[in-house]
Amino acid sequence: MDPRRSAQDVLRCDLCETPVPPMYCDICHVHLCKACVGEHLSEFAKEHKIVPFEKRGSTTKCPNHSSKICENYCEQCDIPICAQCISSTKHQGHTFVYIVKILEKQRSVLQKDLQELEMLIFPKYQEIASRIPVQKANLNKTSQKIASDISKHGEEMHRVIDVIIKKLKSNLDEMDSKYLTVLNKHEDDIKHMLSDITQTIADLRKLVNSDDVGLVSAYKSRNAEFRRLPPKLTVTLPSFSPQRIDKHQMFEHFGSLSELYIETEEHNYTLGTEHSPAERSLLDVPLMVTEINTDYKYARDVSCLSDEDIWIIGNDNILSLYNLQKGLLKSIKTKSGICADDVAVTRRGDLIYINKTNGTVNMVKNKEIETVILVTLKGWKPRGVCSTSSGDLLVAMNNDDWNSPSKVVRYSGSIKKQSIQYNENGQALYSSGDYTKYISENRNLDICVSDWKARAVVVVNQAGKLRFTYNGNPSTTKVPFYPYGITTDSQSRILTADRDNHRIHIIDQDGQFLRFIDNNHLKKPYGLCVDSRDSLFVSEEDTCYENP
Repeated sequence: MDPRRSAQDVLRCDLCETPVPPMYCDICHVHLCKACVGEHLSEFAKEHKIVPFEKRGSTTKCPNHSSKICENYCEQCDIPICAQCISSTKHQGHTFVYIVKILEKQRSVLQKDLQELEMLIFPKYQEIASRIPVQKANLNKTSQKIASDISKHGEEMHRVIDVIIKKLKSNLDEMDSKYLTVLNKHEDDIKHMLSDITQTIADLRKLVNSDDVGLVSAYKSRNAEFRRLPPKLTVTLPSFSPQRIDKHQMFEHFGSLSELYIETEEHNYTLGTEHSPAERSLLDVPLMVTEINTDYKYARDVSCLSDEDIWIIGNDNILSLYNLQKGLLKSIKTKSGICADDVAVTRRGDLIYINKTNGTVNMVKNKEIETVILVTLKGWKPRGVCSTSSGDLLVAMNNDDWNSPSKVVRYSGSIKKQSIQYNENGQALYSSGDYTKYISENRNLDICVSDWKARAVVVVNQAGKLRFTYNGNPSTTKVPFYPYGITTDSQSRILTADRDNHRIHIIDQDGQFLRFIDNNHLKKPYGLCVDSRDSLFVSEEDTCYENP
C-alpha cells in the first residue's frame, strides 16, 4: 500500500517524506523537516514564515497586501497590520504593538471570562434555577391545603353554598395559573440564559486554545450581560379566611381568598469577578489619607479610573489624570476648547465628559476624543453624566425654557432608550432652569440626582418611579441646603456635597440620614467619587482629598 495514501501513516515532510516533520511554513501551508527548511526558504519569489509545527496557524496574512504577513497590531484601528501598512498614510501617527502581545492579552481576557463564567456566573444561575421547583412544590402544597379548607367549610353550609365554593375554587385556580405562568416564564428565561452561558463557555474554550488572531481579536465579551442576575420572585400566596355562617348573608360571610401578590425583586448587586464586598461600616471619624494639589483655581469634579488614578476637571478646558503617589500623569485638552461641565468613567475605563455649551457628550479613547451624543433638541443641554453598571449613559439635561422641567435621559451608545421627567401624577421630578445637576447610579440601580435649585436629592428607581426626595437635615443646617456633587458606595449609601455648609451628607438607599462628614477642614466641597475600596475623593477649591 502506498504509505502516502494510507490512513494509518504518520505525517511526513512534503519535500522529502521524512516522517513527523517538526517544522511548518505558515504561508505556504507546507510540512517540513529541519533538513528541508533551507531548501524551502530558497524560493525567493514567495514570502515564508517557518514556525514549529505546534505553532502552525498563528500567522495572519494582511488583507490589504496578500503577500505580506501581519506582525503588528494597530491600536487605533484595532486590526492586524503588516510592515507595508505601517508605512502607509492611513496609519500615520498610530500606535503599533507586536501582534503576539495582542494575542497573549486577548487570551488572558478569554481565560478570565471563562473562569468567571464557570466559577461564578454559571453556578449562580444554577442556584437560582434550583429554587423554582421548590417554589412550585410549595405552591401546590399551599393550594391543596386552601382547597381542603374551602371544602370543609363548604360542607357545613350544604348545597346552598355550592355555587360559592365553585366560584372561590375557580378564583384559586386562576391565581395558580397566573403564578405558574410567571414561574414557567421565569424558568424559561433562566434556562435560556443558562443555554447562552453554556454556549459562550464552549466558544471560549475553543478560542482560548485558538491561534487564529482574527477570531480571537473579534471576540466580544458578554460577561457584563451575564453578571446581571435574573430578578428574584417574591410571592405572597393566597390564604382562606372562613367566616361564621349566616344563611342570610352566606356569600358575604363564607370567606374570601386574599389576592395573589407576585413581586419581582431586582438583585441589589451585579456579580463581579470577585465576591460582593462585605458589609462596610462608616468610620467614627473620617480620616484624610491623601491630598492632591492641582493647577486649577478650583477643582470642579472628580471621577475614579482606579483605586490609584483619578480624573479631575476644573475651571479651564483641561482634563487631568492624577495618581495618588506620582501626581499628574497626563492632561488632555477638550475637543471644543470649552471647559468640561462633568466627567465620568465607563466600565471599560474610557473617560466621558460633557460640554453644555455645544450640547455634546464626549468620550476619550486611545488618546482620541469622539462625540458620542449630540443633543439636537432645541433648548436642551447636558448638565450631568454617569456611566451605569449595564454600560448605558445617564445624562441629566436642562432646558433654556425656564418653564420646562429638567429630565434624565438614558442612552445606549448614541441611542435614546429612556426619558425621566415626570412622576405618576404628571408632576415634574426635577426643577427647571439652567442650574447644576449631578447624577449617579446606585448599586441597587436607583438613579440619584442632586438638584441645586430644588435644594434636594431626587432618587427614582430604574424604571423612573420616584422613591424619595432628600432635602437635607434642616435641624443642623447653617445656611440652606444646595447639593452639588453626588456619588454612591458599595453599600448603596448616597453621598452628596453641601458646598455652602462645608460638609458632605450621607444617607442610606431609602433616604434616611446617617451622618455628616464635616471635619478635615473641608472648604466648599464640590465634586465627589468613590473607588472600589469605598474611599471617598472630594474636590474643593484648589485641592482634592481622599477620605476612607
